[in-house]
Amino acid sequence: MFDVRNVSKTFCLHHQGGTEITVLKDASFQVGSGECVALTGPSGAGKSTILRLLYGNYLLQDGYIRIGNTDLAKAAPRDILSMRQSHLGYVSQFLRVLPRVSTLKVVCEPMLKAGMDAVAAETRAKDLLHKLRIPDRLWHLSPLTFSGGEQQRVNIARGLGPTYPALLLDEPTASLDAANRETVLELINVARQDGAAIIGIFHDKAAREQVCDREIDVSNFGVGYVHA
Repeated sequence: MFDVRNVSKTFCLHHQGGTEITVLKDASFQVGSGECVALTGPSGAGKSTILRLLYGNYLLQDGYIRIGNTDLAKAAPRDILSMRQSHLGYVSQFLRVLPRVSTLKVVCEPMLKAGMDAVAAETRAKDLLHKLRIPDRLWHLSPLTFSGGEQQRVNIARGLGPTYPALLLDEPTASLDAANRETVLELINVARQDGAAIIGIFHDKAAREQVCDREIDVSNFGVGYVHA
């Protein structure tokens, strides 16, 4: 599902004399359906950069990335948007939604975009919110009024609502208490067992051991090359 070959990424610091920092160099790996892989390495190694490249938030400079049938080097913006709606979910650390939209609608939105029936989407959303311990008295409120941990759980419900064949997870258990952490890990395992290819960042070693089949050490991909 994920095919990454010889990917490099350099950032130019225009406000610091044009200094270039190569965060990734010749990154190559594959992740198949039904496999959960953890990106590991020290802070600044490029883990989040890889997720943003895979999601199409960063422009691919060198190398090749294919997700399913989508070649990111050749894909038009509309093709990347279509891929996100139907094939690729992304659970980030931060909830970014429109204000004043209810929590239930926020969770339903990606399922509706993926083509799910409205009734089925609402049923699935309610089930996830129950499992993630978001009280139903809060469902009509905007999640932007919630605590950090509650927002993270809403974000997880959004990302795991559709049956995406591929998932990106950026610290999905951060800010969660022990009970909700276990629930999230169970949901990730269900997605993996249903055939999703999953790439995630898990700083929690116990979480990695519970859901991941293997690890990819990002520090092996030429981190930290600086060119003035």
